[in-house]
Amino acid sequence: MKLSEVKRALTEMSELTFRLEDGTKVPAHFHVTEVGSVKRHFIDCGGTVRKDEAVNFQLWSANDHDHRLAATKLLNIIRLSEDKLALNDVNVEVEYQTSTIGTYGLEFDGNAFVLTNLQTDCLAKDNCGIPQAKEKVALGQAAQESCCAPGGGCC
Repeated sequence: MKLSEVKRALTEMSELTFRLEDGTKVPAHFHVTEVGSVKRHFIDCGGTVRKDEAVNFQLWSANDHDHRLAATKLLNIIRLSEDKLALNDVNVEVEYQTSTIGTYGLEFDGNAFVLTNLQTDCLAKDNCGIPQAKEKVALGQAAQESCCAPGGGCC
């Protein structure tokens, strides 16, 4: 989800809610302790130099159970961050503490922001020597698709 989409969703929300994909809600008294620009400049395993950029939100739950961050307040924090940090309209990632600090993608389901699981991946599959996974086919299916299957007309 891009920053512009987050801002648009915030204007539509009556209550600011975040949850994990499994339905677990981020406690309502969370704080957004950081809004930042994260830029990565790296080389992949195939030798290609790459750059990546994201806007980062850090969510933190404190013992301040009376605190509730309003959607309009987060929108104001984002606008201030855009001005001070020259944020680009790139994807938003969220840091949130579960058993360790996790980094999540972000989606909006119409009511709440959903912290989506991210996966690592090889960016140079064609260069790094990892063989492509072969599609598994049931033997009965393979025989049916073969021209040499009974009634296939090859014999």
